[in-house]
Amino acid sequence: MDAPITIEAVDIALILKTLPHRFPFLLIDRVRDIRSDFSGVGIKNVTINEPQFTGHFPGRPIFPGVLMIEGMAQTAGIIGMLSTGETERPTAVYFLTIDKCKFRKPALPGDTIEYHMRLITRKKAMWWFHGDAKVNGNIVAQADIGAMLAD
Repeated sequence: MDAPITIEAVDIALILKTLPHRFPFLLIDRVRDIRSDFSGVGIKNVTINEPQFTGHFPGRPIFPGVLMIEGMAQTAGIIGMLSTGETERPTAVYFLTIDKCKFRKPALPGDTIEYHMRLITRKKAMWWFHGDAKVNGNIVAQADIGAMLAD
């Protein structure tokens, strides 16, 4: 394996260039502390003006757990795609698996969710990550996810 690539922060412009997702389904605002294909932290600033809060739930807005899992996957996608190097960068990331998923506490408008992702294993174009979604240092959700990088 090549020497580790370290990227201090990925802003929204590079996220938009790297992932195909767009509003309302782009669920990360920034990724920081990427260390090669090993780990990184995705950032999602939850705001009340997001469309899911009109129905989830009126009078008690809660950020949907499935969207946290998608945020984990998007963070893992950025880590995987950027760590492959500029010349061989894949063009797509596809979900393969979601395992050991647990939702611990609700995330609410005004919260900042941090998706702490670390590589479990990699086999060719398939990657498996463990993710902990945290708000103020407390785990609100966790899962193991698998993805495939493709052209």
